[in-house]
Amino acid sequence: MGRRPESPTMSERSALARRTGIVLAVAVAVLATSAGVVAASNVAAGLSGGSDVSVPTWLYLATGGGAVGASALLTMLVTDRDVIGTYHDRALEASVDRLLAAGSLLLGVVGVLGLVALFAVGILGPNIGLISGTVLLTFVGGRSLLTIGTYAVGNPWPALNPWRRIAEALPNGYETYPEAYGSWPAVVALLTFVWLEVVAPLTSSPRALVAILLMYSLFTISSAVVFSPEAWFRRGDPLSLWFRCYGSVAPIQRTDDGFELRYPGSRLSEADLVTDRSLVAFVLALVWELTYSGFIVTPLGVRTIEALVGIGLPPVLVYLLLLVGGFGFFWKVYWIAIDRTRDRAETYLSREYLGLRLAAPLLAIAAGYHFAHYIGFGLSLWPSLVDALAMPLHPPPNPTRYALPGWFGYVEIAGILLGHLLAVWVTHTVSFDLFPGKLQAIRSQYPLIVVMIFFTMVSLYLVSQGSTSPPYVPS
Repeated sequence: MGRRPESPTMSERSALARRTGIVLAVAVAVLATSAGVVAASNVAAGLSGGSDVSVPTWLYLATGGGAVGASALLTMLVTDRDVIGTYHDRALEASVDRLLAAGSLLLGVVGVLGLVALFAVGILGPNIGLISGTVLLTFVGGRSLLTIGTYAVGNPWPALNPWRRIAEALPNGYETYPEAYGSWPAVVALLTFVWLEVVAPLTSSPRALVAILLMYSLFTISSAVVFSPEAWFRRGDPLSLWFRCYGSVAPIQRTDDGFELRYPGSRLSEADLVTDRSLVAFVLALVWELTYSGFIVTPLGVRTIEALVGIGLPPVLVYLLLLVGGFGFFWKVYWIAIDRTRDRAETYLSREYLGLRLAAPLLAIAAGYHFAHYIGFGLSLWPSLVDALAMPLHPPPNPTRYALPGWFGYVEIAGILLGHLLAVWVTHTVSFDLFPGKLQAIRSQYPLIVVMIFFTMVSLYLVSQGSTSPPYVPS
């Protein structure tokens, strides 16, 4: 934890308010400009369609990239360390032991019953993805809405996690978790799940989804029994790391004494969030998996896949190569940016330490990506999920869906831009924490700002493209 000013002066508050207002005004102006010339919507993972952009794509991308660049320049004007600390260090704390215990018990029961329901409905219910409670609860309830709630409000997964409840009820702790493993098992598992979402009929066949859930259950419970639930779900379990990383963006944070209410994203500036290279890899995997899911359903992605299959590669291998190759590209670009940051700052801080401290701000970008990709999907299919939960074994054959208005695409664009703006601000804060000189701190941010602008333009490009089904995918 850094400084915790108790009573910032009126001038500090005014300065923070003025500069925050400038950044927000730029973002609103950019969104207003986009609203007048762009018609775009979510295309991620082939979950909903997109419409064509009515202006040249280069202008659309330049507008979004310019917003991030402008926000970075304006953020760099904030050089008062007390003003920066006011945003990131102030918190309202509350001790709620009884409420915490009751809520944990309630969520634990809900989690275990939910896991049982996933298996039972997937086996006994209809084998049709669009009406199956197993499919809808997994992808609409978990992948979409629960994740959005995690970074928008707070992380409920430690109390909700049914696999941890089961592992804690069993004898465990036979081996010490190897430090060399880090969080690499979670990285590999996350990329594997993303690949299986594409090449296996998980959204159309509840039986196939149940098989994957069963394999994951055996894998994670046995690992927790061998290494202890505390070690495994802190380091190696992909779902626990998924929700912990997204939860770090949220305004409500868990503490040893209860909860505290903080400014959104302020947790991302702390040094204990990303502690080794494997966690850097997991953060980058969160950003890349959403970019990958959007890329493979765009016309460019489809042409790329068809070209690689055309030279004789199996489709499942093509999707795997694109997934792993893209992740490797993101990994390389990030560490190149860290090297440039170290050179520009002229610091003796190690490359490793800089890479760990500057990775956490990318979680704000991942949250913005996720919101843009899944908010429309979650809202439109929410009634179908309710129908399936109300009648799990005999759901209605024609589930209800919400039709989103045409302007909803701008909400998705706003999610991407706001995620990047928050990442810029957190990077600015971390730089001032790392480097004593103001010019040194500002110079150090340039390489990562360039990377963030690149990420912004890539994500906006994917959002702007019309979507199609990825080729060679089983139905």
